[in-house]
Amino acid sequence: MNTPPSPPGPERTDGASSPVVQIGVLVPLSRPGWVGAGRHLLAGLELGVREVNDEGGIAGRPLELVVRDTAADPRKAAAAVDELAGLGVAALAGEYHSVVARAAAARADTLGLPYLCSSAVLDALTEQPTEWVARLCPAQSHGWRIYADFLLGAGHRRIAVATQPSVYWASGVRVLREHLAAQGGSVVELDMGALSPAAVCDELADSRATALLLLVGHPEPAVPIVEAVRGDQRLAELLIGAPAGQPEFAEWATLLGRDGAAIPFLRYLPEHLGPLGARVGTALREQLAEEPSFVAFEGYDTITVLAGVLRSHGTDRARVADAWPSVTVEGTRGKIRFSRVPGIDVWQWAWPPVQVVDRDPAEPDRLRVLHTG
Repeated sequence: MNTPPSPPGPERTDGASSPVVQIGVLVPLSRPGWVGAGRHLLAGLELGVREVNDEGGIAGRPLELVVRDTAADPRKAAAAVDELAGLGVAALAGEYHSVVARAAAARADTLGLPYLCSSAVLDALTEQPTEWVARLCPAQSHGWRIYADFLLGAGHRRIAVATQPSVYWASGVRVLREHLAAQGGSVVELDMGALSPAAVCDELADSRATALLLLVGHPEPAVPIVEAVRGDQRLAELLIGAPAGQPEFAEWATLLGRDGAAIPFLRYLPEHLGPLGARVGTALREQLAEEPSFVAFEGYDTITVLAGVLRSHGTDRARVADAWPSVTVEGTRGKIRFSRVPGIDVWQWAWPPVQVVDRDPAEPDRLRVLHTG
């Protein structure tokens, strides 16, 4: 469904003169982007579009995705937003990487292009309040506090974090540090710009930390860190965690096998899917030829929201943005409504279901729910 570029023109600024209704889509489909997440997100978006078109489209006009690969590059994403706005898309959707979504949101706000962010959790998605941007996934502060509660409940008070330079990782460290400190916990930072995986093991052995959280890229350096820690007998009792969700995707199990099990991570699904979620899950499983991640459901829900808005409010961009506070649709993971949340400058679904899960060591393809919030 990747539509080739077409010449921009003033008559196409809201898509009204086009025989189709176009939605611009940003997804990471090449390295260094998280390709597995991008593939799942796009699968959900595409399934949603097929179902919308099977039901007659948008007032009889087919819905179409105009897909652009961000490759986890904020500059590439911002340029794509400019291009998509010129092509006349009615709205913008997608993205997984928070730093990329932040660049896209800033550009969409400047251009007056409604943007429904599917899967990027950074609290500060925009620098100032905006009416143009809404978000489906929970804010990082909400999900990562739930993860910190899981750690505390499991008896972990001294936490080490392997980090790389990033606004997203720095924000995560701050959330964890503040929440854990309020309960008598502490955080030790390990700079992966200065440490090898072997050196990380030495630091951990001296740190008295009972858990190590991977706040780093995937597969590098996350996979080598896990391999080193799992192979170090000094750290046999250490919990490895990955709140950003690296173990969610099949590639994790493929690369690490049993070493990748028992590593808790966040995902945004209910413990039991309702009828819509179960049906969509079956369709996504067939499409992906593997178990769909929560990111695939986020993609489907993105189209559910946008199709509802476009059908009720038309394709004019300002009307689409005006519709965010009136949205009430049944998604795969519950009823979706947007509101203003303190500290969040975009329209926010507060909140999707949040789970802490891991892969079962006895059966790494099976996920176990450890904690809900």
